[in-house]
Amino acid sequence: MPAIETEGLTKDYLVGFWRPRPYRALDALTLSVETGEVFGFLGPNGAGKSTALKLLMQLIFPTSGHARILGSPAGDVSVRRRLGFLAENPYYYDYLTAEELLTYFARLFGYSVSDAKTRVQRVLDDVGLGAERRLRLRQFSKGMVQRVGLAQALLNDPEVVFLDEPMSGLDPLGRRHVRDLILALRARGSTVFFSSHILSDAEALCDRVAIVVQGKLAASGRLDELLAFELQGWELVLSAVPAPLLAQLPSRFTKVTELSHGRVAVKLPPDSEPDRVMSALGAEGARIESLNPIRHTLEELFMESVRGAQPRAAGL
Repeated sequence: MPAIETEGLTKDYLVGFWRPRPYRALDALTLSVETGEVFGFLGPNGAGKSTALKLLMQLIFPTSGHARILGSPAGDVSVRRRLGFLAENPYYYDYLTAEELLTYFARLFGYSVSDAKTRVQRVLDDVGLGAERRLRLRQFSKGMVQRVGLAQALLNDPEVVFLDEPMSGLDPLGRRHVRDLILALRARGSTVFFSSHILSDAEALCDRVAIVVQGKLAASGRLDELLAFELQGWELVLSAVPAPLLAQLPSRFTKVTELSHGRVAVKLPPDSEPDRVMSALGAEGARIESLNPIRHTLEELFMESVRGAQPRAAGL
């Protein structure tokens, strides 16, 4: 049974003051997310990602279509205690400390005082908040508030975790920490559904992705299916290249990029024999630094999907 299913999920808003007209923020979204996978929901700003997450959380209600989570309709009270959710821009009462805030949420889940205290300390450790946990939230940076939001989403050991732009406001160390958290959730069998426009995070984490553009699903599937990982060539990096050989490289390769003095990157066609080329260049005095395949990337697929989308109509 899929952990998350949507069928024809659609949301219209009325826009305008004197003569309101419908504006379609999400258009007939149909998705299925399997239990235990990390699913990336990708798209540019304003594509409908947050709208879809709010519909799944029943913070707003669909114009048409429906969604199911863990086999029950979205919004089923019996399922909510099995979910975790991080909003895109979490905001909390800023006179509470992180410990006080999370203890409040833990008590709402019905945990005892001692159990709540244990859980709060554990999740704050998990998200990397140390002594700051005793400071009022008004003293926190945006990245620190984001960490508190992540701790809140993990407080009840959820089976399904929804994260709306979880890397927002985080420095590189914080992003790496969140990546590790998501991988740990998958390792324990949780399903993670997260929206993002940071493609490198999705490429590093996701089993499958969906790309939504202007409210419509543009592509979805496993990364190896979407990207096809078709080899487009090889990048060979050389160093200590003798001057005579350096002068010959442009006539022997289609693309030569000088990286620094005596150090260059050359592009080989996909049907070349890299081992033979490296042996020949090594015999001529060049030092081989690295050989990397060149493949289609998620960013290229994303841009193709955006370019291929038709302009969204203002009214319906």
